[in-house]
Amino acid sequence: MGAEDIAITLATAAFFMAVVAYISYRKTLGEVSTQDGYFLAGRGLSAVFIAGSLLLTNLSAAQLIGLNGSAYGFNLSSMGWEVTAAIATVAMAFIFLPRYLAGAFTTLPQFLRDRFDDGLQRMTVILFMVGYGLVTIPGVLYSGSIAVLQLFDIPSLLSVTYSQGLVITIVTIGCLGAMYAIFGGLRAVAVSDTLNGVGLLIVGIAVPILGLSTLGEGSVKSGFEIIMTSETHKLNAIGSVDDPTPFATLFTGMIFANLFYWCTNQYVIQRTLAARNLAEGQKGVLFSGFFKVLVPFLMMIPGVIAFHLYGEGMESIDLAYPALIRDVLPIYATGFFLAVLLGAVFSSFNSLINSAATLFCLDIYAPWKNDSVSDSEMVRVAKLASLSIALFSFVVAPLLQYAPEGLWQIMRIFTGFYNIPVIAIVIIGLFAGHVPALGPKIVIVFHIIAYGLLQFILGDHIDIHFIHLYAILFFTEIWIMLLVGHFFPREETWTFHKKELVDLTPWRFAVPCAATLLSCVVGVYLLFSPVGLVNGLSALFSPLIILLFFVNCIIWYLYSRN
Repeated sequence: MGAEDIAITLATAAFFMAVVAYISYRKTLGEVSTQDGYFLAGRGLSAVFIAGSLLLTNLSAAQLIGLNGSAYGFNLSSMGWEVTAAIATVAMAFIFLPRYLAGAFTTLPQFLRDRFDDGLQRMTVILFMVGYGLVTIPGVLYSGSIAVLQLFDIPSLLSVTYSQGLVITIVTIGCLGAMYAIFGGLRAVAVSDTLNGVGLLIVGIAVPILGLSTLGEGSVKSGFEIIMTSETHKLNAIGSVDDPTPFATLFTGMIFANLFYWCTNQYVIQRTLAARNLAEGQKGVLFSGFFKVLVPFLMMIPGVIAFHLYGEGMESIDLAYPALIRDVLPIYATGFFLAVLLGAVFSSFNSLINSAATLFCLDIYAPWKNDSVSDSEMVRVAKLASLSIALFSFVVAPLLQYAPEGLWQIMRIFTGFYNIPVIAIVIIGLFAGHVPALGPKIVIVFHIIAYGLLQFILGDHIDIHFIHLYAILFFTEIWIMLLVGHFFPREETWTFHKKELVDLTPWRFAVPCAATLLSCVVGVYLLFSPVGLVNGLSALFSPLIILLFFVNCIIWYLYSRN
């Protein structure tokens, strides 16, 4: 890419980003001067902004790079993290969200304080803050930076080493992204996410088409026939024990990992807690589930195309998608892609920073000040906390280049230190009112020690996939808390107290919409399996898809009659 091409790309990218920034600025005027305005967008987000923000917060550059890299190096088995997340969105819409909105909580630790005590609130805040600071935020920055690094060949452009170019890119992207979270609060994050989400969908559709055209030497149809008829094992989502995501894990730890992410992870649920009412929240969550079902088509098929184009010669599987973008995207479109890519990075990065600052302010700073903090002081502290978290992530992010298993796997492995105990504690908190705070506190300490030993110390002697470890530890920790509740029950069984700051009337079409969403999950797995595209469509594929279609028609018909 020559100097003139780079200038055009940067100019067009700056234009698209400026449009997003201006609209976000206009939408946030007068909305960030109060705590609810800064942390929860004034509890006024509609389904469109909730779904858009959830989409781009979740589908970040980490997915663009990591999932395509996994498809390039292995197969489509890692789509399990994405497609089965739709099941968790259903659980969020029907089980968790109604209770969160009824209690008018701003953070998950606030719920845990209400249910258990202040000590557990502080412990969970520490878990989230450490997890965000050491793994999630740096991972988002790193994944976006290596894409930009490859697209523009920053080391050659600036005459620096790869590592130096990576650091420069990380700091530059991080500084730009932090502005939304620091100055605009959650509403700016949600608005910019939705706008960038539209761009992400356009890129997600365009890149596979352009890649197939390149593979087919100008014919999309020929390229499609190549990936459908040769090396079809790459299209297999039924992972073996040697793949990054074995199929059996979908029925063990994957369930609880997705429940954690979509139902208890602060930076994800924060935009649903900001819903103007329960119906809008349910719509937003369920619509985001449909986008998750599209992930294999938008964010993994390009990795398969890269395998057919480049073979197995990549130095790192995480470089497959950037290489494909560099080779198939026209110069005139690279500016738009760069804007969307940076938008995806900014989305997850600023969402994480905003949520981390929310946790710090409401669950650490406010209790320390005995909850006597003015709105202006709270917003000022939130901005300082956001800045500090961003600076810390600049130090950690470059270290991820030394991860041997690829970005996607390393992030999932280290997230295991805090995801399972949190979801186990929340489930016990909601459905076992007699369990005291002692149980969850024991579980947090137990999990960190047990997971660390099983994953990193005894891993060579105990051959258990880390996702299976999730399930083993989940049920063990549930059992521990129930035992504590049996021998040391609360003096008074906990009961939920409603505040009802928003309308809690459910969305009338939530049930049939959820049924269709779950059917789509089954359909996608049928497509990317030996029943479907692997080794050619089998005789069972069409009858099973038709059966799914008719089941949905019946559900919608019966529901509409009622």
